[in-house]
Amino acid sequence: MNPKEKFVRESRTVKSSVVLPPDTNNHGTLFGGKLMAYIDDVAAISAIRHARCNVVTASTDSVDFLHPIRVGNSVCLESYVTWTHKTSMEVFVKITSENLFTGERKVCAVSFLTFVALGEDGKPTPVPKAVPESEEEKWLHQGAEERAVNRRKRKESSKKLAEEFGTQKPWEF
Repeated sequence: MNPKEKFVRESRTVKSSVVLPPDTNNHGTLFGGKLMAYIDDVAAISAIRHARCNVVTASTDSVDFLHPIRVGNSVCLESYVTWTHKTSMEVFVKITSENLFTGERKVCAVSFLTFVALGEDGKPTPVPKAVPESEEEKWLHQGAEERAVNRRKRKESSKKLAEEFGTQKPWEF
């Protein structure tokens, strides 16, 4: 393998925990914000494993909550780098819940995040190419460039919104 390449599996990260009452809302389900923090954490570990340097979150694609994650269930997050550009990496995260008493499992959410690798000078630095092996990895890798194009379009739209609304004080609206 070329030193400028890494297998996708080398960045794979899995994190599981039990959903406890302090982690839940008034419906007895995991707070969405708590899950989003878990997603960013596990995805950052995958990105660092791939780049072997500091990284920053550049974007998070939408997180669609498909099923609630209830108190007492386990939540398992699995992530890995699916694609790389020059200094950036796309990371896929799959979130599964499990009823620990029945064994029933559900994919509750999926998300894509983009990370940028940083050199010791704090500036973007090149990352190794991600090499997919499994069918799932190849399928995600194939769609990555199109997702990257969509992210760039979304970022331009966000920039326009930021310019339009600026930094007015709340009472100036």
